[in-house]
Amino acid sequence: MIRSVQDSQTNSRERSWFYWFTVPIYPYSQRRTIRKEVVKDAVWTFDQLQGVFYVVTPIRMTVVKLDAGGLLVYAPVAPTIECLRLLDEVVSVHGDVKYIILPTTSGLEHKAFVPPFARKFPKAQIYIAPDQWSYPINLPLSWLGFPKSRTHLLDGRSTPFGDQFEYAKLGPIRLGLGPFEEIALFDRRSKTLLVTDSVVSIPEVAPEIIRIDPYPLLFHARETGTELIEDTEANRRKGWQRIALFTFYFQPSGLDIADLVPSVREVVKAPDRSKKAFFGWYPFRWKLDWQRSFEALRKHRLIVAPILQRLILNREPEIVIDWAEKVASWNFERVIPCHLDAPIEADSTEFRAAFEFLEKKGDRTLPDEDFELLKEIEQGLIKTMITPPAKDKV
Repeated sequence: MIRSVQDSQTNSRERSWFYWFTVPIYPYSQRRTIRKEVVKDAVWTFDQLQGVFYVVTPIRMTVVKLDAGGLLVYAPVAPTIECLRLLDEVVSVHGDVKYIILPTTSGLEHKAFVPPFARKFPKAQIYIAPDQWSYPINLPLSWLGFPKSRTHLLDGRSTPFGDQFEYAKLGPIRLGLGPFEEIALFDRRSKTLLVTDSVVSIPEVAPEIIRIDPYPLLFHARETGTELIEDTEANRRKGWQRIALFTFYFQPSGLDIADLVPSVREVVKAPDRSKKAFFGWYPFRWKLDWQRSFEALRKHRLIVAPILQRLILNREPEIVIDWAEKVASWNFERVIPCHLDAPIEADSTEFRAAFEFLEKKGDRTLPDEDFELLKEIEQGLIKTMITPPAKDKV
């Protein structure tokens, strides 16, 4: 049974994140945290929120109890007072944080939280995906705040937590700015697979961390900027489904973006022209059949995000398939990604099937018309040599 912990009376000081400017996205300096116990006395998740233009999604840290005592932290989130208080409640029962894992090379929203999190636990050892990089200048990790004496690479050599966990590195997939890598971590004890971005599951309704403040959902539930924002369950559901489409496609086939001048002219008719409502500007126009795209995303329990399908993983399909095969050899019962829904009750067969889009024989396809903007982005990235061309399916 999954239990969640949140405190509606938590004050803004406990939610405050001073270093929000390192990744300046919504909700900026205020980051709420929800803790869930996924496996009793064994696995916990800590959800926060992030987004742009009210396109919000959970970002998740997972904590696992170690057989030898203490805790392992996978993909830290912002160590606010509230987050640390919820974590300390677990520490007080199961022991201190011994290991901190940074499972990605390219996810700034994950990397930015590791140094400040590590400072809160000065005895913890930090293990990171190899081939880390930074932009626009590739700085040494110590300059980015990683403690040099405590930071180690997950490079296939023995690790002190190897008796309980297995891990597999996806990549490197060479891109222009820097390689894409992800570390999948399998906890044998709880039969739980931890991943970062490689697979996700889209819930029909918004995750709990988003429902605490439903304004982003209601903002995107409108048909025009002249509509009042109304809090109903139907609007929350509609707003979430549209946010999911924004998240995965930027501009799905069911969405038109109004021209700038007409959309600005409409602002004078908006019932709310506050800063919170972007001064009344709302350029989105949804077609009648827009929900078809959302239903396609939910056809399977586990999917690879369209952005990864089109812009990254298809650059090295053989590397990806080999990694998926290795992960699928593990006997897990649930998957916990760093975003969207979790935990997902899924096994190795479902995980492996999510990557069939890279195979000629595979039938895991999403509507081609929803990829139009991503195709344009892809061509621009190839033309400017930021990414190499895609390779053929295997």
